[in-house]
Amino acid sequence: MKTTPCRDTAGPDLAAFTEFCRRQGIKPTRQRIEIYRELRAREDHPSAEIIYGQVKKRLPAISLDTVYRTLRLFEQQGIISRVSAPGESMRFDGNLQHHHHFICTECGSVRDFYSDAFDSLTAPEQVVEFGDIRSVHVEVRGVCHDCRNKTGEKPPPSP
Repeated sequence: MKTTPCRDTAGPDLAAFTEFCRRQGIKPTRQRIEIYRELRAREDHPSAEIIYGQVKKRLPAISLDTVYRTLRLFEQQGIISRVSAPGESMRFDGNLQHHHHFICTECGSVRDFYSDAFDSLTAPEQVVEFGDIRSVHVEVRGVCHDCRNKTGEKPPPSP
């Protein structure tokens, strides 16, 4: 199975983001622009608290509540998506290219990757009976190399 790590570093530029906000009737405030910029610059799927801590360095008056409300608004508008990792608070993903996640069950790290094999999966008929499928996203859970190396655990044989 061919998989490729991914990160859409180009993404929509700030002018496109600002224009999108205006078309959606969302005021592109400095706080919203900075929250968007912070999330787009990261690959680690940060929590609202981490985004808040970084944005607060640039905008000392911003509140955690503003960050939460902005992230919720961005998610509703399809600008970002939410990711959950075991035992972790909700985290956010600014990469909107179709991709999948590897989630470490030890440290909670989340890594993006592309996979042609996963992209070509079709939902089983049983799932289709539940309703209209809008997208298929695969989460692979396991132990990352860093955690495995810390414990000295041997890697399992390749499938």
